[in-house]
Formats: sequence, C-alpha cells, structure tokens
Amino acid sequence: MIARAVSTASAIAVAFGAGMTPAMAAGAPHSGPTLSTATPDATAPWAPENDEKTGHYRTPLSATVSPKTAGTSPLKLTIPAPTGRHSVGMVGLHLVDNSRTDPYVPGRKRELMVSLFYPTNSPSGHYQAPWMPSLSGASFLASRGLSPQKVTLPPTAGHVLAPVDTSLGKLPVLLYSTGLHSDRAMGTALVQDLASRGYLVVTVDHTHDANEVQFPANRVEHNAMPAGSHSSDTLKVRAADMKFVIDKLNTLSTGGNPDYGHATLPTGLTKHVDMSRIGMFGWSLGGAAVATSMQLDKRIAAGANLDGQFFGTAPSKDLNRPFMLFSSGTHNRNTDSSWRTMWSHLKGYRVDIQLHGAAHLSFSDNEWMVHQEAGLLGLSQSQLQQQYGTIDPNRAIAIQRTYLAAFFDQELLKKHNTLLDGPSTKYPEISFVR
Repeated sequence: MIARAVSTASAIAVAFGAGMTPAMAAGAPHSGPTLSTATPDATAPWAPENDEKTGHYRTPLSATVSPKTAGTSPLKLTIPAPTGRHSVGMVGLHLVDNSRTDPYVPGRKRELMVSLFYPTNSPSGHYQAPWMPSLSGASFLASRGLSPQKVTLPPTAGHVLAPVDTSLGKLPVLLYSTGLHSDRAMGTALVQDLASRGYLVVTVDHTHDANEVQFPANRVEHNAMPAGSHSSDTLKVRAADMKFVIDKLNTLSTGGNPDYGHATLPTGLTKHVDMSRIGMFGWSLGGAAVATSMQLDKRIAAGANLDGQFFGTAPSKDLNRPFMLFSSGTHNRNTDSSWRTMWSHLKGYRVDIQLHGAAHLSFSDNEWMVHQEAGLLGLSQSQLQQQYGTIDPNRAIAIQRTYLAAFFDQELLKKHNTLLDGPSTKYPEISFVR
C-alpha cells in the first residue's frame, strides 16, 4: 500500500543525472527549437528550448563534474519544513481516462499518476512519503555516479494515508503542473507548505511528457514525446489532463473512489473536496499550462505562473479570472513578449511580481537540493549562481511560499493580504512590475 501511495515521485530520478543528454533533461519543445508560436524570447533563460540545452532537472554544468568521494556517512538531503499550522497527509492515485487515447503512445488509454497533499491532525503512525520511491531513487543516484551509501534522499512532510482533518470542512483545491520532462515531485517544497496551510494540493505527472512515471506494480513509463513536438501542442495535452483530474476530484467530492485499482483512500477525503474553490499554479512550462488549463476549464478560479513563457493561443484570449505572474530576477513582461500579451488580456484581478536575485531554476526543488549537493559534486559558488542566482535558497523558498499563499488565500478564501498591494520592507526582494 505504501509503495502504491508514494509512487508519486519517481521521475525525479533523472533530475540531476550527470551523464544525461540535454534532450532528456528539461522543459518544453524537445529535440529542436522549432515552435509553432516562435517569438524573439525563444532563446531567453526561461524559454523551454533553453531548458533543453542547460537541463532544468540535472545538476547544472554536471556533464563536466565528477562527484567527489563521500565519507562513511551519506549526505542526508532535507526539504524545508512546512510553515503552516497543520501536519500534512499524502496519498497517490492512479487515474485512467477511458474517454481519451494517450497522445504519445497510440492504442493506449490516457493514464496519470497524481499525488494529493492535505492537512491532517493525526500524522502519528503514518509513514512519511519519500520524495521519490526506492525504485527510481537507485536510478536517480546511479545516473550521477552516486549510490545510497553516498546520498540519502529525503522524506516529504506527507504522512501516507493519514486521515484528513475534517474539522476544516471542505478543502480548497490547488493543482500543480511542473516543467516539461520533469516530475510532479519537483514542486514539493511549495506543495507541502500549501497543504500545511489548509489546502488540498494535487500534483500531476503528465505521462510520457515526464521523463519517467512510476505506476502501481513498479511499472515505469518513460518520456515518449516525438522529436520536434511543439510547446503549444504539449500545453493542450496538459490542459486536457488537468480537466480530467478535476473531473476525478469531483468523484471524490461526491463520495466516490476515482483510483483505477480502487486503492484505499485516507479517512475523510471523500466529500471534503471543495469544487467551488479551485486554483492552479505551475513552474516553467507548467506555468504556461495554467493559462491554457484555465481557458479550457472554467472551474479553475485563479492561477499563478512561476516564471514560465507562454505558448499557443491562451495568452491572446481574454481571461476574466485572477492571475499572478511570478518571475525570476531577469524575467518579466518587459523582457518576455508572451507575458506582455497575456497581461493585456487579463481582465480580472492581476498582479505581476518579480523575485530579485532568483533564477529560473529557483522555482523548483532544485533550489534546495542542488545547493546541498554542491560540495559532493564539486560545484563552485559561481557555478551555482550561474544557474540559481544570488538569492539564498531558504530565502527564495520562503518568499515563494509566502506570496503564493497570499494570492490563493485572497482569491479562494477571500482573505485579503496587504502583501499584494505593493512593496514590503519585510520582503525587499519582491518588486511589483507596473
């Protein structure tokens, strides 16, 4: 049961693979720069094809780095602890869309793995889900010339199958979509924090888009996207995935079990999903997927894009629901034409903030992980800053958590936060793009 519930994080095995080819490493149009919506921004640091070259999910510059010999004690990686009032529960679900054929593997139904993180008041006795299960963990470490004797991957804050804290009533929902060829676990630091604040947060692996997805019975599906796939087409697939996931959440909200194998669900999960309060956020191409998903499904009431360039038609269509643009230090709508277009079509509440000192990769779990591993991998401070900027990793994560929570609390819970009104002396790293 534990293996089934935590098979959520497998694709991170390729996240920092030292010997991996760039085409396997990251986030958007693969094996070629041709886009159906090409813009002058296509070679910018936040653009997907640049991700292909540098590798979102590998240790930066790792192709020329040889891991140093570790001592007798393995390096134990840690994830920043959640800051909310609640403990966190977790369950993984296997979802099958019988109405849709997999766009990347003909003749097969579309199937997804998702993780649900939620508040619990009874974590005791429930195993903490690993950031990635052992099957993929061994592959992850081997790809970097490491082993479990050298590096210990961390547990998440999510206690597997812990009961939902039903005293909170129906839980508002947040959906998370990660960068292309990344795994849904890449947003764990943000996801588990939002769950500790009272949200049901659902992370989605886009099968055959992610480098690998682990399903029940230790079945692993790998990236199967055709060479030269366009980001605009990939976003359509992701939006359809999200619509399907929301449909399955509706099944939960009415007392049903959407898991394909009818796996055991946490006590209190059914009938405690608030389908009237749904938000979505994503990083890199997952951030672009937020707009595309909101255009397809009006049930998504608010969205936030973490430093992702837009593609396709979504930016040129009016959107009358709240939207946040949250960018790194060198990226905003003044430097990205897709953001300028999107901004002009946002007809509801809108806010554009910039995290100075941060880089594109700062919005993923790479931010905390790679810095911890730098010494073992022989990465210098200048090499880290080249990929992650100059901001302290803990500070970067804390600020992202704070402003994401402020936005969704305001738009889904109707709790206004003055942080969104303008600059704050408490967070001088944040500026508002006017």
